[in-house]
Amino acid sequence: MVPTQLGRLLDAAGPAVTALAGMDAVLVGGAATGPALLERARDAGVRVIITYGMSETCGGCVYDGRPLDGVEVAVDGDSRLYLGGATVARGYLGQDSASFSIGADDVRWFRTDDAGRWDSRRPGLLQVLGRLDDAVTTGGVTLSPRAVEDAILELAGIAEAVVVGVPDPRWGQRVVAAVVLRPGAPAPALEQVIAHVAARLEPAAAPRRLFVLDALPQLGPGKPDRTAIARLAAR
Repeated sequence: MVPTQLGRLLDAAGPAVTALAGMDAVLVGGAATGPALLERARDAGVRVIITYGMSETCGGCVYDGRPLDGVEVAVDGDSRLYLGGATVARGYLGQDSASFSIGADDVRWFRTDDAGRWDSRRPGLLQVLGRLDDAVTTGGVTLSPRAVEDAILELAGIAEAVVVGVPDPRWGQRVVAAVVLRPGAPAPALEQVIAHVAARLEPAAAPRRLFVLDALPQLGPGKPDRTAIARLAAR
């Protein structure tokens, strides 16, 4: 399932959580899963496995940061992730694409649009940092929206969060956050969000505007439409 579905089932409690907790594992992917949501699930006895992959790799091929058997992962100097192996598609039907290539030993590779790195403290564990084109540069500082979102999701009452950059004549881009609240939860004050994010990350990462939505615009199941959210934020 996608993180939004997991969060809603945890909010529903009762039989929904009992069903989840009775499963051997619940695979979650399609979008970033925040640490706060993972903690809620595990506290409820749900064994969550975070998957990473895409249609071009036949779905999730990295589980909890570890590539499945036969899957290869490479990270280039710009932190771009490449996925290789038999799970990688041969290409897009009827068109050429530079995203696909053949490497040594005839291994098929797919160039993703995601940034990542190997965990220096836990060898062999991949950390996915988010999409390269989602990065926000404000005042000369380049930020990962995912890191800011994870910090915001630590605040009580916030079910979902998306951080985008909107044009700003002084800073280049201004950090803006859109959030969806858990049922019955009050909206946090902007000052509270700024203080929390600045303490967890750095002052430049703190959102300068915050707006609450009933639901996030989506491109597909669990995939927030950042372009649409940025348009809303700019207005």
